[in-house]
Amino acid sequence: MKKVLILHLLFCFIYSFSFAQVAKPKRFSPSASDSELWKLRRYELTGGLGFTQFFGDIGGFSIGENALGFRDITLKHTRYNFSTGMKYRINRDFTARISLSVGSFHSTDKRGSNEIRGFESSTIFFEPCLMGEYYFVKSKGESSYIFQRGSRIVMLPLLSTLNVYGFTGIGGLAYNVNFKNMPSPTGLTKPGGFTAIIPAGIGVSMSYSARMNIGVELARRFSFSDYLDGYTSVYSKANDVYYFVLFNISYKLPSGFGGLPSFRFK
Repeated sequence: MKKVLILHLLFCFIYSFSFAQVAKPKRFSPSASDSELWKLRRYELTGGLGFTQFFGDIGGFSIGENALGFRDITLKHTRYNFSTGMKYRINRDFTARISLSVGSFHSTDKRGSNEIRGFESSTIFFEPCLMGEYYFVKSKGESSYIFQRGSRIVMLPLLSTLNVYGFTGIGGLAYNVNFKNMPSPTGLTKPGGFTAIIPAGIGVSMSYSARMNIGVELARRFSFSDYLDGYTSVYSKANDVYYFVLFNISYKLPSGFGGLPSFRFK
């Protein structure tokens, strides 16, 4: 009887030990215990490169010749912009963001309804903004413990790695204009200045890893000035606007002592 009991206990021990050594399947989907994992990385450093499309009083087609404004989109008015910034995750749905952008605009009458007028200008700008982001779709990776622990991309389904968000806020634009052939009895000129702007747009990003996102944004800037190209016509009925298309990358910083960001890039 003792031998049977000893053998039984030995079998139970071996079975338990063997079961403990079996690798458990990796869990990529979120669970109740993972719901707060996003708090581990509430800060993001961002950087981006893109281009601008400007709509002012120089260039463009008349309303009757331009269905929905698509004919005003041209490479002659396309220039570059660079952006950098930082984000802070307030909760699962909202993020605060501060950004600094530099770039240029270009306007010319060489294509449009005023080719004979021949106006042309180039603008250099500096734009600080404070914005809020609302996430309509969030990556499932942020609620996965395995994803958060990994340093490389994990094989989540592509749609599960996507974030889709809208954003708006307030900012300013400091600008300096270089004129060419712009004396006009039907308008006023101004070499530069500062104006308030309102940015609004939508963005899509992919969680490449627990610490890195890559994405693209399309944003429209509504300005409070009609002189961003250095000129306003007496026939102008609206202030200047411009668009950003920005390809960006962000790096998530772990939260350190007291909830402050920790600049450990390992």
